[in-house]
Amino acid sequence: MNLEKYLDHVNKGKRITAGSDEHVFMTCLLHDALKITHRINSEYHTCEEIQELFAELTSTPVNRTLSIIPPFNTDCGKNIHIGENVFINSGCKMQDQGGIYIGNDVLIGHNACLLTLNHAPEAEKRADMYPEPIYIEDKVWLGSNVTVLPGVRIGEGAIVAAGAVVTKDVEAFTIVGGIPAKFMKNIDE
Repeated sequence: MNLEKYLDHVNKGKRITAGSDEHVFMTCLLHDALKITHRINSEYHTCEEIQELFAELTSTPVNRTLSIIPPFNTDCGKNIHIGENVFINSGCKMQDQGGIYIGNDVLIGHNACLLTLNHAPEAEKRADMYPEPIYIEDKVWLGSNVTVLPGVRIGEGAIVAAGAVVTKDVEAFTIVGGIPAKFMKNIDE
């Protein structure tokens, strides 16, 4: 198993069977991510140093417009895709095996959780997982303590109120909130 084959598997939404080659490789990625996020979180770094560590974590070029306030945690790192002018506040957790796609000019509040894996519903196969991507379009604002579940798309310019749990797609230029997140109002441009 290599990264290309692993990403091909999870990006097609295929089941990750417990103990499979994909599962073992996923565990290796976890340990690599833990090493890098420990470095991010364990001491002070300049913005540029954090950008370089994030590039190492994601195996992508350095994004000089990215701003992250540690601590930041992920259990993979290799399936995070971030646009320009993104701000991620402290305590953010990204479970990115299924893919996290963040557009431009996005604000992510304190303690946000972006989750892309669900466990199998069958009790005897509960350790198996299903990956689904999250898409956060341009100019979205996720408030503090927001949780976004697998398979969700948050439309351009939307606001997700603090503490919301997003279980389904959010329309562009709307405000949602609550558990589960529900439409509150349109944003007037």
